[in-house]
Amino acid sequence: MNFWQYVSSRHQQLLTDAYQHAGVVFQCVVVATLIGVVIGVVTYHSDWAGGVATTTTSTILTIPSLAMIGLLIPIVGLGVPPTVIALTLYGLLPIVRNAIVGLRGVDPALVDAAKGIGMSGPARPRLLKVELPLAWPPILTGIRVSTQMLMGIAAIAAYASGPGLGNEIFRGLASLGSRNALNQVLAGTIGIIILALLFDAAYVLIGRLTIPRGIRA
Repeated sequence: MNFWQYVSSRHQQLLTDAYQHAGVVFQCVVVATLIGVVIGVVTYHSDWAGGVATTTTSTILTIPSLAMIGLLIPIVGLGVPPTVIALTLYGLLPIVRNAIVGLRGVDPALVDAAKGIGMSGPARPRLLKVELPLAWPPILTGIRVSTQMLMGIAAIAAYASGPGLGNEIFRGLASLGSRNALNQVLAGTIGIIILALLFDAAYVLIGRLTIPRGIRA
């Protein structure tokens, strides 16, 4: 059985795995974005706090994914929980770093102008209406990088009976030498690449819709 015959015969299962893979990555990116932007907002005013946030999330990223999931299994069990926790933690660094860089890069003159038109009270309206919109391009870039990174890491979730195309890859690796082992690894790998490209295209579209042309320029 060649690769295309294998895909044709298993297309329903592959589509299910791809849907689960995309779903878990999307959910983890959303959670990581919320947490990461909050961390950025809290720490960007202070060099020390920003450094601690960046260093901490960088340290998390150095933990091997198999080790991370293996350490989480005794605590939260198999399946979705260790997958979601691990992916969310791994996705924080690009978002936190870019949120801090983006917020620090906002022109102080624009902040002063916002104060001059009546936003001189609590900082929250100024943050929501001026600073975060101007910091959105680098934040979106961080989200984009985080998503691409998690697409690959999510495959390791199969080690903990997690969802996604990693199950196809692990089944192929576990049966090396069998007739369809290579087809299984290829199907899972190519599926992840296709999902990553689709997500990246979606982010390009989101950027065009949400970033004013003047800021993009």
